[in-house]
Amino acid sequence: MRRYRALRLGDPLLFALVVGMAIFGIAMVFSAGVVDVGYTRAQGAWRNQIIWFSLSLLLIPLILRVPVGWLEWAAQPAYALSIVLLLLVFAIGSGGETTGGIKSWIVIGPLRLQPAELAKLATAMMLARVLGEWREPPRTLWALWKPIVIVIVPTLLVLAQPDLGSALVFGSILIWCLFWAGTPLITIFFLVSPVLSLFISINPVVWGVYIVVLLVLLLYRDAFLAEKASIWLANALAGGVALPMWNTLKPYQKNRLLVFLDPMIDARGAGYNLIQSRVAIGSGGLWGKGFLGGSQKRLAFLPEQHTDFIFAVVGEETGFIGVLAVLAGFGLIFWRLIHVAERSRDPFASLVPIGLLGSWFAHVLVNVGMTVGIMPITGIPLPFISYGGSFLLLNIVAMAVVQRIAAETAR
Repeated sequence: MRRYRALRLGDPLLFALVVGMAIFGIAMVFSAGVVDVGYTRAQGAWRNQIIWFSLSLLLIPLILRVPVGWLEWAAQPAYALSIVLLLLVFAIGSGGETTGGIKSWIVIGPLRLQPAELAKLATAMMLARVLGEWREPPRTLWALWKPIVIVIVPTLLVLAQPDLGSALVFGSILIWCLFWAGTPLITIFFLVSPVLSLFISINPVVWGVYIVVLLVLLLYRDAFLAEKASIWLANALAGGVALPMWNTLKPYQKNRLLVFLDPMIDARGAGYNLIQSRVAIGSGGLWGKGFLGGSQKRLAFLPEQHTDFIFAVVGEETGFIGVLAVLAGFGLIFWRLIHVAERSRDPFASLVPIGLLGSWFAHVLVNVGMTVGIMPITGIPLPFISYGGSFLLLNIVAMAVVQRIAAETAR
């Protein structure tokens, strides 16, 4: 009886949703490799995806045996290991198939690992351990220094690769965890305000209004004068350096940031990916062109159609109905993560699912957004659907951790 209870799933619906999404992803990766123009990197990728998927399923029973207390203890060594691996990338890293030459992978024989993906799970667990020790919600930014340091270290290392997409995910993990730990929304706003100032400063008039409103909010904030001054100065500095930073970028780097506003700026270069993605998704109509039937995909017009732009394959072949079903599936996964967090008695166990929610939410938002042109193209995969063996394995391992938490700590 004890053995059965130790191995039981804590949330069968979440398990079914994730496994179903992964199987659908394998089918889409297979379809992405069916082309009419010779060899592409997508051909045969589905076989590797099945191998990694099978391996991840074999790991689930092992994870279900690990007590939640052990997971909490493992948070520190896992986080330390992820930082070491991120540092090793600069010494022995190589570019992966989906990174465009960015050195973000560690390759040992047939094994290819992207340390940033491990760091996301480890950072979520480390944040859960630190924030779980809080006895009352923080009221000042100074009280957030520990979680900020925990997140800023891997973020800076990933930015140095450079991998902007993954760096954004760490910020999402921090915001979701801080919110769930009881941090007031106004405090979270002041924390991210310098980043907002950096982007808003593109329009001097809007930025000027923003700075004035920020100053008024700070005047009425119950905090030390030093904290108020540091927040306002950080925003002013971010706005002041935005233009000089922009001017230091090379033309192709500027185009990558501008094409999501107007892809025709560089239609044959940075805008090509977005143009082809929009054409593919739009041509799918209501019901799509059918499995294996996407013409944009079959002619290999879609870039990275088995990895970063696989959502365009989904849109072309399953249409609006298929896209809606996929987004609804992710919505249900997020709902189950929140459900597990709400029912968990232990603070650490409650925060881990929220950290994973922050990670997967950012992936879905950025990946889907960049394929339809409402987010810059940053090269970030779609969880469970995009091709990527270690990415799929780590996400399913993360799901298994949530299953163990749900089984052991639920009320």
